[in-house]
Amino acid sequence: MINASEFEGQLVQSIERLSESVVSIDSTKLARSMRYGVVPLEGQGSGVIIDPRGFIITNNHVVSDAARVKVHLKDGRTFDGEVIGFDPATDVAVIKARTNDSLPAAKLGDSDALKVGQFALAIGNTLGLPGGPTASIGVIGALGRPMPWAEFVFEGLIQTDAAINPGNSGGPLADINGNVIGINTAMIPFAQGVGFAIPINTVKRVSEQIFEKGRVIRPWLGISGVDLNAAIARRYDLPIESGVMIVGLDQRGPAYETGLRAGDVIVQVEEYKINRMKDLLLALSKLSIGSVIKITVIRRGSRYTATLRLVESPINLIER
Repeated sequence: MINASEFEGQLVQSIERLSESVVSIDSTKLARSMRYGVVPLEGQGSGVIIDPRGFIITNNHVVSDAARVKVHLKDGRTFDGEVIGFDPATDVAVIKARTNDSLPAAKLGDSDALKVGQFALAIGNTLGLPGGPTASIGVIGALGRPMPWAEFVFEGLIQTDAAINPGNSGGPLADINGNVIGINTAMIPFAQGVGFAIPINTVKRVSEQIFEKGRVIRPWLGISGVDLNAAIARRYDLPIESGVMIVGLDQRGPAYETGLRAGDVIVQVEEYKINRMKDLLLALSKLSIGSVIKITVIRRGSRYTATLRLVESPINLIER
């Protein structure tokens, strides 16, 4: 039998420990006004410390085009922040708190091991309220979700009903042990209990490239897709139950140019079998930009192979 008191105590300890690693981020952007010339625009968000040296993960949209970044810790300390790198495709940014102090770093979990129905804790600078981070609890409602308000999606998201409000962006989504399993990125206005987080394993890959290369270099197909499952296969009368179904294409991308279309199910890229989006991303990460590759899809019950040349994602080339 579950002991409610012990469970509550575990939650309290996890939230207290993780809250020490959650920061509030104030950003100032400079915008031009016809009437007043250049005016400052203030923004607020959250972040989580991932390295004692002061490296912090947040959302790209929290610090994008910021002329000044301030980082506030729960214990009252405030530091200037420097944007180290960013990736608009996944909405991930890395900033560095300008300090020689050792900061409390969070423990990162494994988002590939998540299951629908697990408890999830969202912690962040909700609504910019004073007094430290705000915590909320819910469950993981779905995995590998496409971003419903965007035309094209590169990575699948964690869906949760843990309350994610303005100001939470960039803060951690954690399991009941306080391990960070995602970075909160958005909520849908007028929806009831639907929020999204970037899987922490995606964040790890992105941040590693930012540390090593200063930006993320990824091949681009120009598609958005969802993991195929039995329910989707039955709905569309498909002969398979795994793969990545294309749900949208960018007409500038190589996938569209080579003839791939919405409804095609990607099952193989070169020698790599594709059962879900994670497999597709991993396969692409092993291939070089400029190389000519073969992609096998299921189209109207038959196998079809397309040949295309990989290009670098135009999103990676955006300048601030």
